[in-house]
Amino acid sequence: MFRQDLAQLSIFQGMASAELNAIDPMLELVRFRQGELIFEQGHEADFLFILLSGEVEVKYKPYDGPPLTVARIFPGGVFGWSAALGRDAYTSSSLAAADGQAYKLSGCELRALCEREPDLGADLLNRLASAIAERLNSTHTEIVNILTHGLDSNGNCVGRDARHDRK
Repeated sequence: MFRQDLAQLSIFQGMASAELNAIDPMLELVRFRQGELIFEQGHEADFLFILLSGEVEVKYKPYDGPPLTVARIFPGGVFGWSAALGRDAYTSSSLAAADGQAYKLSGCELRALCEREPDLGADLLNRLASAIAERLNSTHTEIVNILTHGLDSNGNCVGRDARHDRK
């Protein structure tokens, strides 16, 4: 039953049963409530998450301002990928925007899988890379929206030369 659930997720679609069997024991089901902090920016990056239900906000806190929501993760999405990249700390925070569930996968176990089963590891890393690239594309849109709110009250992009010309 668990493997059928895995096969339904886009990141695992098309994988053979033997591959899913190798991944299955590495996944732990976690539940979270709306408003719960799943992990915090700057904390040790231990786990990668695959969202099964609910919604997660990814927030980045610049040193000179309030936290910014840079992405929203929906079922099937991946977050916490600092752990998969082998980074020491998460570069952003994740907050449950709704009650939900996710599979969490230890970054250490993922790296061990890559050493133990290089072909499966490479396939899984390629799938993660695709999910990350998709998220980065949507993050770009979120950041443009954030920057747009910093424009003048008319919503116009006024550069230095344009302001000078108005004088």
